[in-house]
Amino acid sequence: MSPLNDTGAPLVIVGAGQAGAMAARALRELGHDGELILIGDEPHAPYERPPLSKAVLADEQIPDIGLLPEPFQAQSGVTLKPGRRVVRLDTARRELHLDDGTVQPYRACLLATGGDARILPALPPGTPGVHYLRTLDDAQGLRAALRTSGSMLVIGGGFLGLEIASTARALGLDVTVIELGPALLGRAMPPEVSRWLAARARAHGVRLHLDATLTNLAPVAGGIAATLANVGELRADLAVVAVGQVPSVALAREAGLLIDAGNGGIRVDAHCRTSAEGVYAAGDCASGLDADTGMHRRLESWQNANEQARIAAAAMLGRDVESSAPPWFWTDQFGCNIQMLGQGTPGLAYHLRGQLPQGSESGKALLFGIDGDRLVHAIAINAGGDLRAFRSVLGRPLACPPQALADPAIPAKQLARLALGPASA
Repeated sequence: MSPLNDTGAPLVIVGAGQAGAMAARALRELGHDGELILIGDEPHAPYERPPLSKAVLADEQIPDIGLLPEPFQAQSGVTLKPGRRVVRLDTARRELHLDDGTVQPYRACLLATGGDARILPALPPGTPGVHYLRTLDDAQGLRAALRTSGSMLVIGGGFLGLEIASTARALGLDVTVIELGPALLGRAMPPEVSRWLAARARAHGVRLHLDATLTNLAPVAGGIAATLANVGELRADLAVVAVGQVPSVALAREAGLLIDAGNGGIRVDAHCRTSAEGVYAAGDCASGLDADTGMHRRLESWQNANEQARIAAAAMLGRDVESSAPPWFWTDQFGCNIQMLGQGTPGLAYHLRGQLPQGSESGKALLFGIDGDRLVHAIAINAGGDLRAFRSVLGRPLACPPQALADPAIPAKQLARLALGPASA
């Protein structure tokens, strides 16, 4: 019998990261009791990636970051195949070809292949003193290097680069961040938050070079040298390259799946279905459909991986689930927890509730990004609890003047009810 019609074939998940592991859990929670296989190219069982740039680097003992504890694996019957790579996807025969020569048939297949670190040609992986951070093995290598180094260059002032810089400063290293753009997190944050974050990093002892032009970047005796126009040569014991990631879609592309020309992800519909029957995609590798705008976008976040995993699992079983939650992202750096709800766009008017913490001091604040009469973006500085109150407000017309959101005298939950109007009472 052809695997195409063999309903006894297993469900197979390719990629044992956040999306893959959460999809496996969701499938069991939804009642699927058939064979379920999870294939991952790393030797480790699935684990959380957000701690790699923080707790894994900072702690003397590596914390427990596992996503599928052994009791769950034993009870759920999920077959985990670590250290195996899928080299070919045959959508016509519904088969996966692995690097060990085995062929795995599937009834439905979820691609949760994630992304790979973007590489700088001048500093390829394996260059002495150069680190990229994407996997647990990467983090363990960098962790060891941090404990024998006194200085570090971070190439890239995005979320990952800043988290690594923050952790390294807490460990006592001399840290320099080189950002090619004019602002930190310029595409994710309004200018006032970018300026505040730069001041915060400097208050913690980080040297920042913004709008930098790199004219040379190379290993030298005892470390790494970076030459910046109008600055000169900077040297450090080691360098971390954090210039973003690229979606891991080679398997999908070679199988003929539709790839989004704009963001490079695997095109999926609202149910995480790809252009091939029986094949789904979720997480960093997927370009999902935004129901509000009708546009495709690829989101690299813990929350998006979980949401798409839940949707894909239901779709693989022929079920519908509620649409995904609004984008939510968090980062911990320089003594602050920063959370973002929704997505910012240039030109939004922001209203500040509270005061942004000055220097290295503690404090909390909320910023509300308004488009017309709708709240579309909210940023919380050490105020995640308050931010949760506004999840139901996001995207809806405000029943109060936008400036009312900045009133610190009104508790957050009461303010959210005010924003929704009498119907929320």
